[in-house]
Amino acid sequence: MSAIAGLVLAAGGGRRYGGPKALVRHEDGRLLVERAVATLRDGGCTRIWVVLGAESGRVRDEATLGDVTLVDNPTWKSGMGSSLRVGLAALAETDAPAVAVLLVDTPGIGADAVARLLAAAPDGPGALLTATYKGKRGHPVILGRDHWAGVTTLATADVGARAYLVAHADLVQGVPCEDIADDADLDFPPEA
Repeated sequence: MSAIAGLVLAAGGGRRYGGPKALVRHEDGRLLVERAVATLRDGGCTRIWVVLGAESGRVRDEATLGDVTLVDNPTWKSGMGSSLRVGLAALAETDAPAVAVLLVDTPGIGADAVARLLAAAPDGPGALLTATYKGKRGHPVILGRDHWAGVTTLATADVGARAYLVAHADLVQGVPCEDIADDADLDFPPEA
């Protein structure tokens, strides 16, 4: 198992989806937030943080997440960037050298992709990796502690770590995952 922590960003309101995606039930019967936590855990992350926002009380009541640390993002309406900042601030209080970040609305990413990134990550706080899909950067993303301050500075609105990764492209290690995962996010519910 890895010393790299896991971080699920699950705070969004899912306006286009009709409610928080954390509470959407996947075809396998689990809530998307449960599935994301299991993906990180089964992929090798032993310590997991989940950032909640929209309807956080319902998520706490309805989701079975096991041994995770729940963190509330009071400014979740401002976008994913604020959730990433809140999650990294919580992790800064730990000894985690790096974190694997996964979005709650990417159920096509499984434990195999997380495990592949963890296996490719160098030891220590300098890690900076993204899964790639046909050469395009996607999730999960591993952010070493050395990069957290820079990511936090550039994470705004719905940008997350993207601006930092672009600005430091020469440091980013891409790990091809298109053979084992699909990082498409769920924007709209399936047609009835």
